[in-house]
Amino acid sequence: MDYTVEKWLGLTINRTKTRVVVLTPNGDATLDFLGYTFRYDWDRRGRKQRFLTAVPSAKAVARAKSELREMTDYRRCFVPLPDLVGTINRKLRGWKAYFSFGHPRAAHRDINRFAIERLILHAHRRSQRPSRPPTGKSYYSFITHTLGYQLL
Repeated sequence: MDYTVEKWLGLTINRTKTRVVVLTPNGDATLDFLGYTFRYDWDRRGRKQRFLTAVPSAKAVARAKSELREMTDYRRCFVPLPDLVGTINRKLRGWKAYFSFGHPRAAHRDINRFAIERLILHAHRRSQRPSRPPTGKSYYSFITHTLGYQLL
């Protein structure tokens, strides 16, 4: 084997952790690298072609959810809701900037849904009486418009 890249960059590749994955339109192989999953997906318009796509990996989405879970934990009930929403917005803005390559729409929807559910749970937990949105507003409208949660 030729190790010119190793010599050129002065790196040593860990042979036990490294594997070669061949992504072909006919195969079902996937490659997880730097938080993305690379794979061939069928065309969404019904054509009989497969295209190489990059989506945020399940591990990256799970890590983002875990961080949201920590931010809205019961131990942080003292944090005012507008401040918490601002913190979450900053965190998710960075996540969105990194995972803007490829086709991240499904992951964005999943994280938006999870963040809104966690914020509703946090609002319920803040007092002895569960919080309610103002009259005529849904929780979704209350969180996104009144509190300022920015959707991914």
